[in-house]
Amino acid sequence: MRSQRRNLAEYWLVRILLATVAFGPTRFLGTLYAKILDRAVPKLRRVALRNCEITGVSPQVVDGVFRSIGRLLVCFARFPRINKSNVHNWIRYEGFEHYVTAKARGKGVLFATLHLGNWELSAYAHALMTEQMHIVVRPLDNPLLDAFVHARRAGSGNVVIGKADGIRPIFRALAANQPVGILVDQNVGLDEGLFVNFFGRKACVSPAFAKLAARTGAAVLPGYAVWSPGEGKYILKFDAPVAITGNTLIDTQRIQNALEAAIRAFPDQWLWIHRRWKTRPHGEPPIYD
Repeated sequence: MRSQRRNLAEYWLVRILLATVAFGPTRFLGTLYAKILDRAVPKLRRVALRNCEITGVSPQVVDGVFRSIGRLLVCFARFPRINKSNVHNWIRYEGFEHYVTAKARGKGVLFATLHLGNWELSAYAHALMTEQMHIVVRPLDNPLLDAFVHARRAGSGNVVIGKADGIRPIFRALAANQPVGILVDQNVGLDEGLFVNFFGRKACVSPAFAKLAARTGAAVLPGYAVWSPGEGKYILKFDAPVAITGNTLIDTQRIQNALEAAIRAFPDQWLWIHRRWKTRPHGEPPIYD
């Protein structure tokens, strides 16, 4: 059980941190706070290096991960200042024709998204540039922070769906031909997942997304916002739709293949600090200490 004192302390620490980034020298502070996170929680770098080791990805990407977190922090702190008149200073589309085609099918759009680049801005900006969308999130353990983050995510008009809301809001949104974004790149337990190949390793993945797509007929689009150093802003990329067969294992693998391709294209912007391969098939030794 979390104490109210702890919840309050975490809440005000986050609020103060975001305020300094929002109104201070943003680039410097975003980088500084990311470095502090790196030093204060060394297990994050250890996990990232282990992930690189087991996948054959260069460990040099790990420094980029923390820089990416710093950029995300700055952007999230400035959400209240981003509106329809200036959102294009922050982000632009690439592959928008895939979204137009998906919408024309009339059965809704399921964004298969991931912790790559700026997953917070991708949904926030889409509501300002095109239309409202629904985003499925896992509630934070701290109820005060959860309410704060919920309000900020909904600030551009999006509808935030938590686990407690169930599946019905998603069905209603898709039936109305609306977009729904779901992060599908995280580890799940044996009791709720199945194993597919991900970077040459078995990774436990929830089959719920693939089942939802098959049941509703919604178009499945990989969508993610990545940083473009040359432009000094993000690119919201919509890749070609993933063909859904109705076979849960095949469809889940196809979706994960699309995510892997995006990560390989921008490896230093994915959240390698997550223990993505934690759940192992029966009989396999653990990957992480």
